Amino acid sequence: MTDLKIRRATEDDLPAIVAMLADDQLGSTRETPDDLTPYLAALARINSDPHQHLMVADRDGRAVATLQLTLIPGISRRGSTRTIIEGVRVDADERGSGLGTELIRWAIDRSRDLGANLVQLTSDATRTDARRFYERLGFTASHLGFKLPL
Repeated sequence: MTDLKIRRATEDDLPAIVAMLADDQLGSTRETPDDLTPYLAALARINSDPHQHLMVADRDGRAVATLQLTLIPGISRRGSTRTIIEGVRVDADERGSGLGTELIRWAIDRSRDLGANLVQLTSDATRTDARRFYERLGFTASHLGFKLPL
């Protein structure tokens, strides 16, 4: 994977990012690849916050995977800092290549560099393959998550 570069996402990457987010059963019902307006506003908010890192894996100038890494300083765990990994997606043509593993390992290493003591993530309960993937990388399904749409 020497031809791969992990870098911050730019506006030019948004069509590819949104397409990856929409390219599954769950994302197809909640993403709108034909209207980038809300995504441009979100990217501006993300880029204005130093604790947010929207990243892409770039191969030959093309975004082929993405994730968002969020740094959260906290009081619990003796004032520990944690990171949350969200929105992990790999382009359909790249799945099974090891790219997802490389991207998550990058996020773990970056979390250490940022001073985090814990990396956490959530995955929809219906994504059984994702659960196996994260467990293979050392994550433990230790909590039950809840959501409340507003």
